[in-house]
Amino acid sequence: MAGTDEVVATADDALYVLTAVLLTPAQFPGVLGDDYPEACAALDLAPRADGYGLVLGQDGDGSRWTVVIDDVSLVAVAIASWDCGMEYELSPDERSVVAALPGWPLAVAVAAPNVPAPHDPGPEVTDRPPLAPPDTTSWGPAQRRLGADEIALQWAVWRGQIDDASFRVPDGSTVPRDGGKDRREDGADAPSPGHPGIRRVLAEAHAYVDTPPPLGRVRSSFAPGNARTLRVDGPGWSMVARTDDMAFVLLDEKPGEVLPLGRGPELPGLLEALDKLAVRPM
Repeated sequence: MAGTDEVVATADDALYVLTAVLLTPAQFPGVLGDDYPEACAALDLAPRADGYGLVLGQDGDGSRWTVVIDDVSLVAVAIASWDCGMEYELSPDERSVVAALPGWPLAVAVAAPNVPAPHDPGPEVTDRPPLAPPDTTSWGPAQRRLGADEIALQWAVWRGQIDDASFRVPDGSTVPRDGGKDRREDGADAPSPGHPGIRRVLAEAHAYVDTPPPLGRVRSSFAPGNARTLRVDGPGWSMVARTDDMAFVLLDEKPGEVLPLGRGPELPGLLEALDKLAVRPM
């Protein structure tokens, strides 16, 4: 998180910066959409090729504002500095400000000191509805994407729950689920390549190779060794995979479940092909 640096939010007010995020084809808040254009649409922004930086904060009255800037590098440096525990004054030039949007599109757990508690600007200040975080209180696309984001961030933890001996591909009979418990495949709900939900995900992911999907549906990021972490999304599903390992799948129709998918004969080639078309961070 940032401190309380100030950045011009409107022509005659200042913003106390709380945090910032990137909105680019390779890095965007997954909770906002399955791809970059969809995430931009959630903020009524055109999907600019170089992306945006989103600066979230409060004005002197405590009102929530999201300042959209086109200086992506500045926000990237600020985030990297904060992640390393370093101070960084995020003060974009007024000329880089694309829009000042009321509200926050993401949940922010902190508040600026010495100003009123966070609240949305009133209608006398702005004529557009304030942004608000997607509802994640019940299972749905937003919650599913948040789950996939968490797996990508905590890959080692999730991978450590999987016993490779439990996989029998392609007709695997047992796969660990629910915190490491094994469930015998019954042909109906086991997360094997024969599961209808998994087959749909694999088919749609294969289709991406032939017909590239909207920008950001397939993203590739750093992983240890020579591997890459792939984040792939589609209508009703998300997949997180390592190019040298297995994959995890989340489905809208399977609330709260994480379905592990072993490499088998099909997955390695698919992941290699997806990595070639994926967008990567700058």
